[in-house]
Amino acid sequence: MINFREAQQGDEEGVLKVVREVLSEYGLEFNPEEEDLDVTNLEKYYMNNKGWFQVILEDNRIIGSTGIFKVDETTCELRKMYLLPSYQGKGLGKKLMENALEAAKVLGYKTITLQTNSVLVKALPLYERFGFRQEKGIEVCSRCDLFMKKVL
Repeated sequence: MINFREAQQGDEEGVLKVVREVLSEYGLEFNPEEEDLDVTNLEKYYMNNKGWFQVILEDNRIIGSTGIFKVDETTCELRKMYLLPSYQGKGLGKKLMENALEAAKVLGYKTITLQTNSVLVKALPLYERFGFRQEKGIEVCSRCDLFMKKVL
């Protein structure tokens, strides 16, 4: 059975496995010392920092995740929205996005951003469907080549 819940201390290892697997599918580098450091301590980087993090589980195994990361008092970033390939195309990503956007609003953010890579061709239409628009000339992390933004 698949269920969604807010992340808890101890979920880091499961989330890191999902991130690593999805990135490897697209030939992207997994880097827990830099781009993926925030997943090594979900409480510090999310829950205790005006953020939020959710996981999807099937039979107590993490199969997907998404987080809201504080950029400043009015802006947050959608981070670590990953879903194992065998679960993609079943509406779970849509539900992750809906939950993340609702959490961002409840936390009081006015704008949400995200950084992604253009090779993640399944994710881009989802972001656009939810109103994210690409902005040019914004610096992104080394693994990403696109910056997108949405007013909440």
